[in-house]
Amino acid sequence: MKQETLLLIGVAIVWFVLAAVYAFAPSLGMPGYARVWGAGAVVFLILAAVLGTIKRPT
Repeated sequence: MKQETLLLIGVAIVWFVLAAVYAFAPSLGMPGYARVWGAGAVVFLILAAVLGTIKRPT
């Protein structure tokens, strides 16, 4: 795998973790932010998938 793809997957994982924390920690009082962080994670996963399927010229 390319390093850029791995980086994007790592960023997506961090965003998913933050979304889960915002969703399941009622003391933070920000359930709406879980959707924002979750949507960002999906965007990064899509970018990683596109980057992983693009063939670079050698």
